[in-house]
Amino acid sequence: MAITFKTAAYGVQNATTPVAPMSIDRREPGPHDVLIDIEYCGICHSDIHQARNEWGGGSLYPMVPGHEIVGRVSKVGAHVSKFKLGQLVGVGCMVDSCRHCADCAAGEEQYCDGSVFTYNAKDPRHGGLTFGGYAERITVDENYVVSVPENLDTKAVAPLLCAGITLYSPLKHWNVQPGQKVGIIGLGGLGHMGVKLAAAMGAHVVVITTSASKAADATKLGAHEVLISKDADAMAEHAASFDLIIDTVPVAHDLNPYIGLLKRDKTIVLVGPLDPVDVHGGNLILKRRQVAGSLIGGIAETQEMLDFCGKHNIVSDVEMIDASYINQAYERMLSSDVKYRFVIDIASLRSTADA
Repeated sequence: MAITFKTAAYGVQNATTPVAPMSIDRREPGPHDVLIDIEYCGICHSDIHQARNEWGGGSLYPMVPGHEIVGRVSKVGAHVSKFKLGQLVGVGCMVDSCRHCADCAAGEEQYCDGSVFTYNAKDPRHGGLTFGGYAERITVDENYVVSVPENLDTKAVAPLLCAGITLYSPLKHWNVQPGQKVGIIGLGGLGHMGVKLAAAMGAHVVVITTSASKAADATKLGAHEVLISKDADAMAEHAASFDLIIDTVPVAHDLNPYIGLLKRDKTIVLVGPLDPVDVHGGNLILKRRQVAGSLIGGIAETQEMLDFCGKHNIVSDVEMIDASYINQAYERMLSSDVKYRFVIDIASLRSTADA
């Protein structure tokens, strides 16, 4: 039985209670574990869905959300070789996997059927439930921890562990090259990272949005053009011209107008919508186009993404909040009232716990 200690956290007791202070157990580091003093944790839209049990009854309580975690190593297990005390590190959406399937062997642990999510998961290796980053500390196997470049703005790194890798992975998988025309549908937490990353890869980036008011922000973030999808003439001008489109819109919508923007043999990748989407077969057949999906990346690819961001000085645009503001932040996220990610200053959680 693992030795545990108490740490302060913020979480929910059930689907209808607000996010509130609680005390949780963390395990003392085993031989291959690192203990991380969390400094910052981003808020992802999925935190709200999970906390409020909006994804088909899969929520487990009590729950401490948070899978965009940045902090410093405060203790290491006896056999840890990848990290040292004081090192700046990150933890993303998963903290374990089966480690022996084809997906794990390929470094694609995110697709492993035995993946253990950072929160709201049963932990088959250590027992109990996993608790996420709305907390003072977390203990994680070194193989699921990544190193964070010290030159980056630490607080703005946190969303890279989810939003960043969610956009980096399809850009790499579909081999975006300099000069290619890449469309990003939606300019939220995911979309704004797609603009920054694709632009740094040398692509000609076009933000595709229903809102003309987002044009200035899109350009500031690095987009070369803004395409208003409600403008039929503009859509017609861009028909069959894109090398890749990444769709970040989180709700069901009609894909057909966007599919028509693709060149022959090119792909639209869904990273946002989990609900059914409308696709007409002829739109695909006539130019051998493809509709695909992409999750986050594996651990190695997440490290690659962070190194890329370190090289190009890419971070998320964030609004810092205290832990006591999480419930208000949730409501503002539901109203799309954030540019572009909320990040919790965990020092505020510690001060609350000490009060």
